[in-house]
Amino acid sequence: MRPMKNPLLIGGAVVALIVLIFIISSINKSAMERTDIGIIPIAHASAIIRWGNEAIYTDPVGDAAQYEGKPEADIVLVTDIHGDHLSTSTLEMVVGSKTVLIVPQAVKDLLPEDLASRARVVANGQSITERGFNIEAIPMYNLPETPNSHHPKGRGNGYVLERDGIRVYVAGDTEGTPEMRALQNINIAFVPMNLPYTMSVEDAANAVLAFKPKQVFPYHYRGQSGLSNVERFKQLVDVGSTSTEVVLLDWYPEQ
Repeated sequence: MRPMKNPLLIGGAVVALIVLIFIISSINKSAMERTDIGIIPIAHASAIIRWGNEAIYTDPVGDAAQYEGKPEADIVLVTDIHGDHLSTSTLEMVVGSKTVLIVPQAVKDLLPEDLASRARVVANGQSITERGFNIEAIPMYNLPETPNSHHPKGRGNGYVLERDGIRVYVAGDTEGTPEMRALQNINIAFVPMNLPYTMSVEDAANAVLAFKPKQVFPYHYRGQSGLSNVERFKQLVDVGSTSTEVVLLDWYPEQ
């Protein structure tokens, strides 16, 4: 006759197995949600994205003091031709011998020969792979589209960077275009809000609520009337979505 199995032991083993599965599931979920990304705001549209061991510069402008002590650039993204996004003197300072410089054609046309010869041109809708990142150029432009728009469609680039399933969107000078609103699975987004160049706080919040990034950083929010009300932007997004966190950083330390 077989010895009877102790039901208490069996029940305990089942409970232990369920707890173990829950712990493993929680660990995997945390690993999926955790990122090794840090944001260093420089000013206005200029930032450094620390992604693991890489440093990604967006629209670097400004003087040497603003970049002193900062990590060397592995990738530099330039979105447009205007002076708050493109400074050849700053690029010459931060683009090192191993830096990948990514630009739209309109930017390359304005670069000095040494930088232009190194620039990788990406047009709206195109993607390239650099340093383990897939980098897609997203259209950035004003609505409605008119011949005298500050930012006509096709000239500049927003960018989506992706690695290991993590997606970061740098919008550049844009309004809440259909291309922005259709984005999916964005972990971090940088969204502008300054009239009359991009969009209002309300329009920016409306666009963000359409594509619901996990985190959104208001940036590029100084316009003709001063700084936009980013607290109002945060309030609108908080009311509209519980899945998007608004992160407010100091992009204008001099003001």
